[in-house]
Amino acid sequence: MRKLIVIIMALISFFGLMGSKSTSDPSTWSNKKIDAWFAKNEWSGGWSVTPDASINKREFAVSYFKNKERWGKAFNFFKNTDLTKLEVKRYDIDGDNLFATVSEYISKNEETTKFEVHRKYIDIQYVISGKEVMNIAQLTSVKEVLMPYDATKDIEFVTVNKLVSLKATPDKFFIFFPVDVHRPGLKDGVNSPVRKVVIKLKVD
Repeated sequence: MRKLIVIIMALISFFGLMGSKSTSDPSTWSNKKIDAWFAKNEWSGGWSVTPDASINKREFAVSYFKNKERWGKAFNFFKNTDLTKLEVKRYDIDGDNLFATVSEYISKNEETTKFEVHRKYIDIQYVISGKEVMNIAQLTSVKEVLMPYDATKDIEFVTVNKLVSLKATPDKFFIFFPVDVHRPGLKDGVNSPVRKVVIKLKVD
């Protein structure tokens, strides 16, 4: 009898740990749970800009729970910085683990711009002023490699079979994970001035 009780207790502990792991590991969550977590918006730290619907919520949840502190610092930078007054340069938030780059440019034509892929960093892209079009595709839709991956610059240029075009304006932000092929900075009708900040968040 005593042996049976020990076995039962061991099983209870085992399944309890499994349940705990499932609760804290977003990769095991249902789509409904992922959507509910994302919609609560607690992860944004109070930054009021709307996340674009294209953001891969599951990839985001998994990365966020691995690096809460890093993501927190990123959204804190957006919330507490006057982005309109920043100089055009790099800003270290946490060294090479997390940094922001501010740029100003004229939106480009599709024929002069390539799709890019990153492996070491996640992009959080936000148009401070102006507007542009961003083309997005999945890594599985890559057709041809135009320039092999450069580990120093963390970039690879490719072509894709299928893409989605989205408008980027100051009322929303985008997140691109290593599974997201993207071609930002495109003109929306006409070539026009854009001011943008991109936060690079290192993948662990």
